[in-house]
Order: sequence, then structure tokens, then C-alpha cells
Amino acid sequence: MTDRFARTELDDGLVVLTEEMPGIRSASIGVWVRSGPVNETPAEMGVNHLLEHMVFKGTSKRTSREIALVLERLGGSLDAYTTREHTSFQARVLDEHIDLGLDVLTDLVRAPLLRMEDLELEREVVLEEISTVEDTPDDLIFDLHAELLWGEHPYGYSILGTRESVGRLTADDLRRTHGRAYSPANLIIAAAGSVEHDRFVGRVADTFAGAAPGARNGPPGVAATADPRCERIERASAQTHMVFGNRTFGHGDPRRYAMVLLSNAFGGGMSSRLFQRVREELGLAYAVYSFQSFYRHAGMSGIYVGTRPEWADRAESVIREELAHLAAEGLTTVELDDAKGQVKGQIVLSLESSSSRLHRLAGTALFDEPFRTMEETMRCVDAVTPDEIAALAAEYFAPDRQTVLRLGPAAKA
Repeated sequence: MTDRFARTELDDGLVVLTEEMPGIRSASIGVWVRSGPVNETPAEMGVNHLLEHMVFKGTSKRTSREIALVLERLGGSLDAYTTREHTSFQARVLDEHIDLGLDVLTDLVRAPLLRMEDLELEREVVLEEISTVEDTPDDLIFDLHAELLWGEHPYGYSILGTRESVGRLTADDLRRTHGRAYSPANLIIAAAGSVEHDRFVGRVADTFAGAAPGARNGPPGVAATADPRCERIERASAQTHMVFGNRTFGHGDPRRYAMVLLSNAFGGGMSSRLFQRVREELGLAYAVYSFQSFYRHAGMSGIYVGTRPEWADRAESVIREELAHLAAEGLTTVELDDAKGQVKGQIVLSLESSSSRLHRLAGTALFDEPFRTMEETMRCVDAVTPDEIAALAAEYFAPDRQTVLRLGPAAKA
């Protein structure tokens, strides 16, 4: 695959990125706003997520019905999501409809109505979304664990907010967040697929002509150090859910590649240590896996398992044994080689999708990192050494360094 990457930063600070993918007739387009829970206070927790919902209720050019219909009637799609550090709006369209897709996205970002009557309705939708998470313990535990791991730092905030915080938010709160964050200095606009860079940049520049640049959102404060903790939350359910986790480093740290390899080998697939031991050998769980999250200035590495309440102690003990083994010895040469093959294969397969390439493009701007070609990324993966793996395993995977949360029924006497 040939990488055809281009970047332009407009005078107002707005970053425009494209990657041409010859041979396809579609494009994925996205607008990223550098605003999320890291920019919130406890009192306004959930405001960015609620704002993401509210822009779809109508703009100066389109009703909510027209927003829903305008791309779907042409076979396209429109979506949005909020993460801890940013909010994103995305469209996928045929190449002949790129201008329309961009117009819809920028309309959502620039000109939402944010009416009080719409807020009262959409607030209920978000409260139902919170209820859905509360009724899904294998989702809920990740929010609860983040709060335990990060304490009062915004990385531990709920993206959806709480019932109390969402219930307090007003249309003025939404307008204030929109005015502060949805300005060119905080925006990244990207497109991947059948797209021509100069023409796309011209359309973006026309759309934002005359807009006040605004100020770029600053980084969150540094999270205070905290000792590992173990807590249990009693709740009636068919399973006990557990998350083990440790704070790590941010996205820009060069050790990221080693951490991805380590996590994949430890719990990233059917051949991983955790899957083979916990599920295949002992039959203690259906779902067991490791994961990692890299934010701009910090990150975390974690493990999830869901098991029968009567097996929870055994499952926790086995995972601790595997963590101790990993921390003491790292990976074998064979395991590291297999992990490299797995990760490189995943990279190649993912980059056949314009949506995946779109996210890769946006990441370069969100994290202020250089664009790497697929070949350069492969070299970064191949360059990871056994010593680097062993050092990470010892530093971040020792069982006594994990913050552990259990969610499930009380232990039987």
C-alpha cells in the first residue's frame, strides 16, 4: 500500500489532513474537537457527551430529520462519539458526495441550535444511556475502575456523566462549552479515501472563513500518584466481573509499541497466555482479555475477566499468578515473535479500511505526532527487543501494582 498523506494548517489553527486511497469510490470524513471529560469540572461532568447529542437536534440549515436523512438517502452514514479527550463527528460517503458530507459535518460543528426544548428531550435519552450502562455490568465496571484508578483526576470521570450532573446541565452550559471548544484552534478535519487534498482544504477554508480562531484547550493537570487498591462492590448478577489495571504512559511514549506487543501476547487473543490458562485449561471464564488505553499525557494497562461468583477467587488467583510470571520473566522469544506477527497483520488489515486510515490521520494531530507510513510503523514494531518487554512487564504488570475492582454478588459465607 502506498501512503499518500498531506497536511495543511490554516491561519486560524484548524488542521486539515487527507490520505488518498487509489482504487476506491468512497471517502471517510471526520471532524475532531479537542474537548472531552478532561476539560470538564465535576459539576459539568457529561457536558461534552450531551453536546455531541444535541448538535443532531437541529442546526441553522437543517432540522434533526434532515440531518438524519441527508446522507442516508445517498447510501452514506453519519456518526459521532465522545472519548475522554475529544469529541468526533464522522461521515462516510461516495466520492461524488464529499462536499455534501463535509457540509453536513461542519454544519453540526459550527451552527447547532442548542435549544432548551431539545435539551429536555435529549437529556432523557442520555439518562437512558446511563441506565443501559448501569444494567450492563461488564460495561459499568470499566467506568467504576477508572474512577478507582484515577481518583479525582478527569481521566476517572464518566464520559456520560452522572444522573446528577446531567440533570443539572443547562442550554447555557452547552453553549458555553460549544463557544469555548468548537473553534478552529481546537478542530481537526480529516478525510481518507477518494479525496484530493488541495480541493478538500479549499472547501474547509471556505466553510470556516470569518470564524474566530478561539483558544486551544490546554492539557489536564497531572494525576496525583496513588497506591494500588483492591475494592469489591456488591451487586446481584449472574457473574462476578473483575478489572485489574495500572497507570502507564501517554500515547507519545516510544514504549507504546512494546506495550501493545506485551498486552497482545498476554491477553490479546485465543493464543494468549490468559486465554489459554483461564479459559482453555481451567474453564473459569468465557471472556478474559488484556487491554490498554493511551491518552495524551498518561495511559493505563488492564485485564478484564467475567466468571461465576463461586469461581471468582480462583480466577483472581490464577490471573495474579500469570501476572507474577510475566513480571518476573517477560515473554519468550517465540511469544514476542508471534506477537509481532499478529500486530503487524492487524495493522495491514486495518489499513484496508478508509475509516481506520481516517482515525490514524486524526491521531497524528490529536497527539502532535508525525505521520508514519505503514512501513515505518512496521519497523517500530520489529525494533522492540526482549529487554524492553521485560522492563515493561516488571514495571507495570507485577500483581502487587494492580488496582483491582470486583463487581458482583457477595461472597457466600
